[in-house]
Amino acid sequence: MNFLKNIFLKTFAQYASKWLVLFVDVVLLCVSYILAYLIRFDLSLNLDYWQLSQQIPIIIIIGIFSFLIVGSYKGIVRHTSLRDAFTLFTALTIFTAVIEFLNILNGIFNLLEHFSIPRSVIIINYLLSNIILIISRFIFKFFFGIISTQDFSVSNALIYGAGASGRVTYEVLNRDKKNRLNVIGFIDDDKNKINKQIDRTKIYNPYKINEQFIANNNVKNLIISIQNLKSDRLLEIINYYSDLGINIKIVPTINDWINGDLQVNQIKDFTIDDLLNRPIIQIDNPVLKQDLKDKVILVTGAAGSIGSEICRQIVKHPYQHLILLDQAESPLYDLQQEFNQAGFKNFTAIVANLRDAHRMEIVFNKYKPHRVFHAGAYKHVPLMEENPYEAVKVNVYGTRILSDLSIAHQVEKFVMISSDKAVNPTNVMGATKRAAEIYISSLLNNRKTKFITTRFGNVLGSNGSVIPLFKKQIAAGGPLTLTHKDITRYFMTIPEACGLVLEAGSMGEGGEIFIFDMGNSVKILTLAKRMIKLSGLSYPEDIDIIYTGLRPGEKLYEELLANEENKLPTHHKKIMIAKVAVLDPQKSKEAIIALCDLSKFSDTNTIVTKLKEIVPEYISQNSNFEKLDTN
Repeated sequence: MNFLKNIFLKTFAQYASKWLVLFVDVVLLCVSYILAYLIRFDLSLNLDYWQLSQQIPIIIIIGIFSFLIVGSYKGIVRHTSLRDAFTLFTALTIFTAVIEFLNILNGIFNLLEHFSIPRSVIIINYLLSNIILIISRFIFKFFFGIISTQDFSVSNALIYGAGASGRVTYEVLNRDKKNRLNVIGFIDDDKNKINKQIDRTKIYNPYKINEQFIANNNVKNLIISIQNLKSDRLLEIINYYSDLGINIKIVPTINDWINGDLQVNQIKDFTIDDLLNRPIIQIDNPVLKQDLKDKVILVTGAAGSIGSEICRQIVKHPYQHLILLDQAESPLYDLQQEFNQAGFKNFTAIVANLRDAHRMEIVFNKYKPHRVFHAGAYKHVPLMEENPYEAVKVNVYGTRILSDLSIAHQVEKFVMISSDKAVNPTNVMGATKRAAEIYISSLLNNRKTKFITTRFGNVLGSNGSVIPLFKKQIAAGGPLTLTHKDITRYFMTIPEACGLVLEAGSMGEGGEIFIFDMGNSVKILTLAKRMIKLSGLSYPEDIDIIYTGLRPGEKLYEELLANEENKLPTHHKKIMIAKVAVLDPQKSKEAIIALCDLSKFSDTNTIVTKLKEIVPEYISQNSNFEKLDTN
């Protein structure tokens, strides 16, 4: 039986084209016309069949003309909606109006001998054809629905949200030919909507959806389609329905719909990016497009998580040329191939080490960049705690080389990506980032290049972050490793972070350190438990969590502002400017130049000691360098 059903569905999908729909509509229109004559003459079969046979071809021609004008035949019959019914109504109204117009003309000028149609027949046909054609569509939709819902390749789904976004989601899923989701109902918190229907699809009370309902209706998916849903409520929904064992999908915000229209492929499985305890920060600056127009742009660290996303966002703008610079050959090659396949031509991928001053000089001489986005850096705290030499050479000396070249070549803006670990640093990595910030601040009086800094917290899903680590550990059957049960971090998504960088490059006038209002910090233990639940597993029954102790230089709590810093608002309510302590620019510059020179010869302790002099708030924690701190 299933075999025959599948053959029917496949055959129908292949051959039930719009032209077949047009043919059936015209046939039904002719049947309706004949029935109108029979009804008009009391079901008597004693009709003028010759006259009727002369009128039918004209009926067919005008019917085809009306259906073609309105396009009623283009709708997918198995997804017929009230909109399709209205389209048919419009086509039949046009048909009736044309028939009546020709009938009047014929009565005046006697153009066609056998085209005199009683007005009562026209009216009866108008009513009858609307009933027959519209009802036939819904009958077929019902018939197809019975067959298709028994197809095990189609998954039953519920849509959470019966508002405008939910209705759009329902229509998009219904109209997509390749869609494998069958929406059996809506869920909504609004008591006034519960038990009502949208296109014969019921709206359910969220508290009535339980394990028995899921099992009885074979529900496999829940699609969350509510705009501006508060994060706390989102997490409640996720937690509740994850326990019911169904897959969670989410509809993006309207701002992310393609040309204002939702596409099926935009409805994605719920991911860890959606677990932020705050709304996603939207960056929409119309000035940015003009700011990057016809600019040559250099991005360092272009193959990394942040650098590559910056490049992906830049290529959406009318820039002149984009230079992708990174020392990581393989990921840079992958990014190059991605851009090649997307059809981008005006970019160059360069394998180079940013601490090679001679190589950087060649790049600046050849390409003459107008903008530099400096994302290249060493960022892993434990590794840099063991390798201060490398941290200083890349994070400090590399920044010095690039910023000095930017002044020499009159780069318009230099945007450096810093870190929240630069605030009251407790490790080498954070201290080198703060030293780089200090060096940039010593260059603000150059009158040529505007130096801008961005600070943000941890990035969800970036290379080496906790999220990919947890995913690997869950896939391996656990346990998840956590350094401390109370550790917290600020998080943002990669697009958010890169949006900040581009926004800073647009609004910055030089000397600013831009920070995000990132909401509340996230407890990593809570994040770990949510990831286990989203994977369809339970803690601690399926996956356990063990604590390994804080790593060298690691903080329990990160900060976005130092104690002596204040913040000022910008035109974006989620972006602030940190007001840092004023330092002597000349002394700071000389000290950092000495640090860079020192790192060529000195041992680790000497390098870290000098770093602590430059960044006096740098106090080591859980590190061998604690002995270098002065009381």
